[in-house]
Formats: sequence, structure tokens, C-alpha cells
Amino acid sequence: MENQVNYDQKEVAIVFHENESQAVLNGLKCIQADQDITEEDVVVLTPNWVNNQKKDPAEGVVVGPETLRTLIQWVKRRNPRRIIVATGSGGGNTPQVMKDCGFEKVILEEQVEFLDFNQGPYMELQLNHHKSNKIKVNQIIQEMTYYISFTQLKIHEEATMSASIKNMAMAWPSTEEHGAPKKNLGIHDDLHGFIAAMAEKIKINLAIVSANPVMVATGPTNGITKHTGLILCGKNPIAVDCIGARLLGFLEQGIGYLHILKNKGFVGTDIEDIRMKCLSLTDAQRIFTQKVYDEAIVIDKNLDES
Repeated sequence: MENQVNYDQKEVAIVFHENESQAVLNGLKCIQADQDITEEDVVVLTPNWVNNQKKDPAEGVVVGPETLRTLIQWVKRRNPRRIIVATGSGGGNTPQVMKDCGFEKVILEEQVEFLDFNQGPYMELQLNHHKSNKIKVNQIIQEMTYYISFTQLKIHEEATMSASIKNMAMAWPSTEEHGAPKKNLGIHDDLHGFIAAMAEKIKINLAIVSANPVMVATGPTNGITKHTGLILCGKNPIAVDCIGARLLGFLEQGIGYLHILKNKGFVGTDIEDIRMKCLSLTDAQRIFTQKVYDEAIVIDKNLDES
């Protein structure tokens, strides 16, 4: 885990379907993800279970249990060696969130493994970060070979935006080491730097970001949710998150950790270079703004003209 992660993909699919599960399946087909998982893989899937303050997935705090089921079933059809749902709630009690929000039932019925990142056994992960240059993370990091981040798109009061990279970065640190919420050792003193440092070390093979619903105004919990029917997915989480940021109105310069990753040489930060699948970015902007603001707005009209 000491080498820097690399991505060469510049492809992002945006799909529209009112049913979130079907939108995810359509997106995975669009990026031809079906052949990426082999029978030798250990697949770790991290859903966003930030807390249990709002249990209905329509409120946009946690991902939808039934869409998580759909994603697990999609992975199972690839017949990997192991399938593990693994995350660490920022609220500190991951099993309670899992039970309260309906995820426990899905995991039991689908007969997949569950790991709480807030508990060990741990290994030490070295980071290029001045506040937290090393952290303890669950030892599954040494065994996993294919990693999925599944989360919602949110405006975030500290991180500006929450999408696939932030979901990963804040799931792995344990509350045993960092407290609940995970602030005791200084992560939040330079949150964008920490998120970028985690993205340098932990590769996301498949990023799935739901805007069905999206949380606007402010997140991660108390924002306004709107159902847009849009799902973003891709094999480069930086590109996926940059497109998610653009739907919210930001360029990568507006999201600190994405700008840090650009300056470190990661690809996928220039929206003009990202190859869009299924929907164009401008078509997605029309749908997104109509659903969220009741007015169809195209931010990047130049992309329609190119």
C-alpha cells in the first residue's frame, strides 16, 4: 500500500432512471464493468452510512438499502472469492446504523460478509499529510483486490462536496483512534488535504454516486434532498467526482481535495477531457437543475457547441 494510486480512465457514465437500482445497473452496463471482477477477487464495497439520524433513504443521509442489495447481487453474479460490505460510520456505531437503516436485513439475506472499519485488527497506513502522516486501518486493505465506493452526491458543510472519494476517505479511519465524529487526531484541521492523501493510497476501482436523491443547501445530514433520477459511475473516482461537482456548480478548483489531486498529476479533473457515456454532461445539467431548482440550466453550453 506504499505506492501511489494511478488512474488512466477518463470515462464517466451518467444515466437517468427514476428507479435508483435500475439506474445503477444501466450505468454499470454503460461503462462495461461486467468483466472487471474475476473469481479470484476479494471485493470490498463501502456504502455511505454516515449516521442514523435519518433512516429513510429518501432523506439522503445514507444510501438506499435496496440499491445496495442490487449492487451486491450484481457483484455476486461475477462470482468473486469474497464479497465484503465494509464501512465505518462517522457517528461511531456502524452496527447500529446498519440495523436502524435496514442494511442488516440486506446483508443477512444476501449472505455476504460485513466488516466495521471502526474496529480492528488494524495495520498502519502511511500518508502524505502533515496532520495525520499515519493512521490505523482495517487489515482487509491488504487482501482486497477490487474496491467499490457507493454513496450519494451532497453539498457538504466542511468538505464542500461529498461523493465517492470522500466516502472512501472518511470510512476507513477508525473511531477507536479518531473519536466520533472522527476529529480527535486532526483530520478535520486539514480535511481536504487528508481526503487527497487517502485518495493517493487507496484505489477505488468502481465509483457509484447517486443523485437520486442529491442533498443540496448543506450536508451531510441537514440539507434539502431532491430526486433527480441521475446516477454517475466510472472506473476513475476523480473523474466521477469532478462531474458530480460540476452538476453542483463547481469546477475542480472549487473542491479542495480534487484540486490537490490535480496538482499531484492525477487525470480526470478537466471536464472537457472526460468522455461522457449515456447522457452528455449538458443533458444531465438540464435534468439536474430542472429537478433541483425547477429551471433547466446549462452551465457548460460550450460543450454542446464543441
